[in-house]
Amino acid sequence: MDLFWVCTQGTSRSYFTLSPSSTWDVVFSPREHTNSLNFYMRKENKGGVGVRVNEKFVIKDCVQQRAQNAHTKKAPGYTSKTSTKSVEQVQESADVEREIANSNKAFRRTMSAILRMEAAKAGVERKVATKKSTNLFPKAVLEVLNDRIRNKEWQSALQIFGLLREQQWYRPKTEIYLKLLVMLGRCRQHEKAYILFQLMLQEDCDMNVEVYTALLAAYGRSGVLEKAFAILDEMKAIPHCQPNIFTYTIFIKSCVELGHFDHVDRLLAEISSAGMRPNIVTYNTIVDGYGKAGMLEEMENIISHMFENHNCKPDVWTMNSTIRAFGDRGQIENMEKWYGKFYSIGLQPDVRTFNTIINSYGKQCLFEKMTTVMENMQKCYFSWTTVTYNTVIDAYGRVGEIEKMEYFYNLMISEGVKPNSVTLCSLVSAYSKGGMFHKITKFLRQVEDSDIVPDAPLYNSVIDVYQRAGNIREMEKVFQQMKDRRCEPDEITFGTMIKAYSSEGMLEKVVMLKNKMQNMLITKH
Repeated sequence: MDLFWVCTQGTSRSYFTLSPSSTWDVVFSPREHTNSLNFYMRKENKGGVGVRVNEKFVIKDCVQQRAQNAHTKKAPGYTSKTSTKSVEQVQESADVEREIANSNKAFRRTMSAILRMEAAKAGVERKVATKKSTNLFPKAVLEVLNDRIRNKEWQSALQIFGLLREQQWYRPKTEIYLKLLVMLGRCRQHEKAYILFQLMLQEDCDMNVEVYTALLAAYGRSGVLEKAFAILDEMKAIPHCQPNIFTYTIFIKSCVELGHFDHVDRLLAEISSAGMRPNIVTYNTIVDGYGKAGMLEEMENIISHMFENHNCKPDVWTMNSTIRAFGDRGQIENMEKWYGKFYSIGLQPDVRTFNTIINSYGKQCLFEKMTTVMENMQKCYFSWTTVTYNTVIDAYGRVGEIEKMEYFYNLMISEGVKPNSVTLCSLVSAYSKGGMFHKITKFLRQVEDSDIVPDAPLYNSVIDVYQRAGNIREMEKVFQQMKDRRCEPDEITFGTMIKAYSSEGMLEKVVMLKNKMQNMLITKH
C-alpha cells in the first residue's frame, strides 16, 4: 500500500492509506489561512469518495472507464470535433462532469469530518491528565475510550472513563459500564471491576444479567472462585437476573482454565436442575479444557455423550480440540480414530484441522503422512498458511533435514506467504544444531535487507546460539543489531547475555546488564 499524508494547518499531520486496487496518486495541501483543503490529482483527473475503515482512509473509485475516456489528455494540435458528437455523447460527458464534481464535494466533506474527529480525539488525549475540560466532543471521547477497551489498556481506559464522567453532557449508560467490566475481567482486574460495579449501583444503572455475568467472569478469571460462586447465588435471588447458559458457560471456562475440574460437574448439575441444557459452546469449552489438561478419558466421555445427544452434536471445534489433544501427546492412532468418527457424521475439516494433523505427524517424524495431508489440504482448496509452513519447516529442522527445510522456506517466500518470528526461530535453531553458524550470519543479513521485522524472540534465539557456542563477539554484534533496529531487549535477552559473560568471568559486564534489567523491570511496573 502507498502511504501519503494530509497536512492540516500548522505542523500536524494525519496519515492515511490507499487501497491496493486504487489507481489514485493524490497529494493534499492546506489553503493558507483557511480550514478547507485543496487536493491535487496526478496521472488522470478522477473523482473520488472517501470512507473510513479501521482508522485508515481508503479511496473508492466512483468513476469507471467512461470517466477516464471523457478526460483523457489531448495531444498538441488536437481539434475537437464537437459537431460530430451525438446528443447521447454530449449528455454522457455532462453526466460525468457532474459526477466528478459531486464526488469531489463528497470527498472534501469526508476528509474534513475525519480531520475534525482526529483533532478532537487528540484533544481528549491531552485532557486526560488534567481533567480540566468538561465540554469535550462526545463522539471523540467515546471513540478514544472504545480504542482503549479494544486494546485492553485498562488503566488508560479507566482514566478516560473518569474524564467522561466529568463532562457536562454525561449520562450513565449500562452499555459503557458493561464494556469496561468485560475488559477488566479479561485483564484479571476483579477489584477494579467490583469498584465499577458499585459505581453502577450508585448511578442507578440497569443491573441486568449481563452485568452480573461480567462481574462473575472477572472473579472467575482471577481465580477468586469463592466470590464468583457467591455472585452466582446472588443472581439466583434476583428475579430479573437469573443466570443463563451463557453465565454458566463463562464460569465453566474459568474453572477449566484454572484446572478446577471438580467444579465442572457441580455447575453442570446446576444447569440441569435449573431446567437448562448445555449448548455446543458449553460442551466445547469442557472438551478443550480436558484436552489441554491431558484428561483424555474424561474428554472422550464428554464427546461420546455429545454423539448420543441429538440436540447438541459435535462440530468442527469439537473435532479440532480432540485431535489436537491426542496429537500433542503422540497418540496418533487415537487421533486418527476420532478423526474418522467425526468425518463419519459429516464433519468437514477446516484449515485448523489440517494444520493440527500436519503438526502431529511432523512431531512424530511421520513425514510421508504429513506430506499426504498437505496434498489433501490443497485438494480441498485450502492454501498452505504461515502455520502450515512453520510446522513443516520446524519438523524437518528438528531432525536435521536442512535441505528440505530450506526448500519449504524458499517455497513459502515464492508463494508470497510472509514468514513470522516462529519461522525465523525454527531456521536459526536448525542451523545452530547443525553447527552452521555461517548460515545464521548470512540469514540475519537477508532479514536485515528484507521487509521482515525481526522481534525479540528471534534476536534472543540467535544470542542464545552464540552464547552456547561461547562466541561473545558475535553475540554482542547481534545485540547491537537489536538496538539499532529499536527492538527492546527483554528479560530473556539480558539473562542469556549475563550467563555468557559469567561463564567468561566478565563480571563488570554482568553487573552492568543486571542494573539495566532491574531498571527495565521498574519501568514496566
